[in-house]
Amino acid sequence: MVTLQQPPVFNSSSSSSSLKPQLRFFTEKHVGNSCLVLRRKTMKVKASLGQSHCEFRSLNTPLEPRTNVGKFLSGVLQNHPQLFHINAKEELKLLSDDRDSAVSRMLLSQGSDEALLHRRIAKLKDKECEIAVEDVMYMLILQKFSEIRAPLVPKLSSCIYNGRLEILPSKDWELESLHSPEVLDIVREYTSLVTNLKANPSINETWATTTTQKPRLRGVYVASILYGYLLKSVSLRYHLERSLSLSTHDDPYAGHGSKGVIFGQKKSLVQYEWQGLVREEEKIEGLKSYVMGFHTLLLQRCGTLRSKEAVNMVRSHSQALFGKEKSASSEHDDGDDDAILTSFSSLRRLVLEAVAFGSFLWEAEDYIESVYKLKYHEP
Repeated sequence: MVTLQQPPVFNSSSSSSSLKPQLRFFTEKHVGNSCLVLRRKTMKVKASLGQSHCEFRSLNTPLEPRTNVGKFLSGVLQNHPQLFHINAKEELKLLSDDRDSAVSRMLLSQGSDEALLHRRIAKLKDKECEIAVEDVMYMLILQKFSEIRAPLVPKLSSCIYNGRLEILPSKDWELESLHSPEVLDIVREYTSLVTNLKANPSINETWATTTTQKPRLRGVYVASILYGYLLKSVSLRYHLERSLSLSTHDDPYAGHGSKGVIFGQKKSLVQYEWQGLVREEEKIEGLKSYVMGFHTLLLQRCGTLRSKEAVNMVRSHSQALFGKEKSASSEHDDGDDDAILTSFSSLRRLVLEAVAFGSFLWEAEDYIESVYKLKYHEP
């Protein structure tokens, strides 16, 4: 289970050719219900030589798709972005049908000689679908980043030169553009807190350097993903509660004893009684005050990823971006090898990307849940 924790804060310090896999997809077009759906057939990988020092390209994402479904959608995103959501939904439907069929065969075979075989098949199919859905989830997030023209930072090992990490272009404006003004105010305050860089820094302050450890940088990145996820949940709840407050202000009997859905999730998720939770409009001052007034336990629940697939995907993405985590003993012995010199501009870029990643992850879960039932875990 991944839960929101207080991220480390960076301290200021005053010192101022690889193979690129390209996926080739052979597809056939199928027209039906006025929708153009691309069908997966044969996939090949073509390697081309070229230098790629921290190169920002859509194919240069940290985590590569592990399944045919993920590779197919990656190709659609590259070559036919206007058809991406149509094909993503179609693949999710197929995965859902495959999993349900395996479960049905398992249930029908109970008591027969083939019961054990079908139980194993259903378990393998379930795991196969789980990994494929994680790929779909990742592709949905990449599609959101492509919309704002801010590709994900590639593997950090490709961005470190002579022991210094530098991420260019910063793309700060693009990464901030997806937030509403009230959310952006909170994001900027958070970014300033964890990077130790004030809200409106000078150029010299932005490009000043600091030394940090890779495990600390990883911790900040993951915590910032969860923070973005938290903000998405809380802001949706805030606007929902505010709209309910307006309706109950006009009708004092409206909403009492009725069911509401937490954070705009589907009915299959946890529900609760709205009675006693709707406050008067004048008491809901603003989003920042609203967040500050949350109970610690509720904040922790909001900042906990809802699905097992999301937990696995964030872990895989973090590992791909930063490399495999070392054991406690090896970190103690080789801690100096993890020291990274970087600018505050690069730190801010990573934090803003992670916050956006968390926000997009919430939306991806919601999108997938409308077609494919995710595996939810208790906070």
